[in-house]
Order: sequence, then C-alpha cells, then structure tokens
Amino acid sequence: MPELIINGPVGRIEARYHHAEATDSPIALILHPHPQFGGTMNNQVVYSLYHTFVARGFSVLRFNFRGVGRSQGYWDGGPGELADAASALDWLQSVKPDSQRCWIAGVSFGTWIAMQLLMRRPEVDGFLCIAPPSNLYDFSFLAPCPSSGLMLNGDRDRVVPSSSVAELTAKLKTQKGIKIDHEIVPGANHFFEDKVDEMEKIVGSYLDMRMSQAAEEGDKKKEIKGRR
Repeated sequence: MPELIINGPVGRIEARYHHAEATDSPIALILHPHPQFGGTMNNQVVYSLYHTFVARGFSVLRFNFRGVGRSQGYWDGGPGELADAASALDWLQSVKPDSQRCWIAGVSFGTWIAMQLLMRRPEVDGFLCIAPPSNLYDFSFLAPCPSSGLMLNGDRDRVVPSSSVAELTAKLKTQKGIKIDHEIVPGANHFFEDKVDEMEKIVGSYLDMRMSQAAEEGDKKKEIKGRR
C-alpha cells in the first residue's frame, strides 16, 4: 500500500494505491466522506472497500480530496472535489491502460461526487454507493443512470433515512437496461460502527456476482467471434 502523490488541478493529491500484477486487472476508485466532517481516505468504510476490491484482483486507488491530509488546495463544495476525482481516475487509467473493467465507489458525500463522475465517464462499468446522502444532495442528474450498481445503507442511520435511499433507488430502477440494487445493513448507523464486517460481506457478494456476470458476457463474446 505505497504512499503516492498525484498531480491534481490545484496541486498534489495524497493517495494510496494497490497495483495488481495482471496487466488487464480491473480498476477501482474510492471516494471518501465529507472533508468538513472528518472524512478522509483512511475512513474505516473506505479502508474496507479498498481491501474488498484488492481481494478480488483489482488495482485500487483511494485519495484525499483537496485540503485533506497532504492534499493541497481548499474545500470547494463539490466542483473542485469532482475535478480531483477526475484527475485520480485519469492517473489510475494511465497506469492500467489495458484494464477492461472500471468501478467507482463512494462513502456518504463521496457517493455524490462518484455519481457525478460516473455521468461524465462512460467507461465506468459499476458503482458502489455506501450511505448515499440522498436527502441532503440532489441526485436528479442521474437521468438516466448509465451503469448498474449497489446502494447500501444502515437501518439506524440518523443522517440519511433508509426511506430516502429506497426512494432514490426506486427512481433509478425505472431506467431501461440498468439495475440498481439496494441493501440495508441491520443495526448500522451512518458510519457503520461495529457493522463494517456485515457491510463488507454484502459488498463482496455483490462484486462477486457482477464479476461472474462480466466473465460470462466475455465468454459469450469470444464464442460469437470464434463462429465468424
């Protein structure tokens, strides 16, 4: 888990990166919670997601938004943080140019940035939204949501009610060809205190399912090409 400094829009971006040996390994970018409320790339949920991807052969990058840790710049309320995320994804793609799969994950505020990045980057195949603040931020830009993914929250979240996440998920499910799953972790609050293991099991199972589907699709495409 080597320390890393990436060139960002307003200076250096502090990051941590796991490099998978396979040249065509899938890649994943993870975005942390709100910087003004203590969110960093070392948040326990971010850390858990990082290792969940690593365990499945991904090359994974997590980083600090501007003004957090050793990242330069100042809090920008969203636009600047989105620019940081775009720069981080550019860097990840540059070191893994042969990757066939790209995922993005966010935690709380990080989900709002992640989904905006998703709308701008058609190469993103899937997403994980952990405790998406659907009652605090406008997600209406997801029209339509271009990729399938998972929304996950705790049923004891006092920041974002489960009903709000369920409503957002239901709206997104109406988009043709896109499937958005919604899972709830019993007894978990907004920070998944004492429930990170339960969250990790759900996320891991979802990733395994999606990767299995992707492998089957790849085999079908090879079979079709072989017949031509």
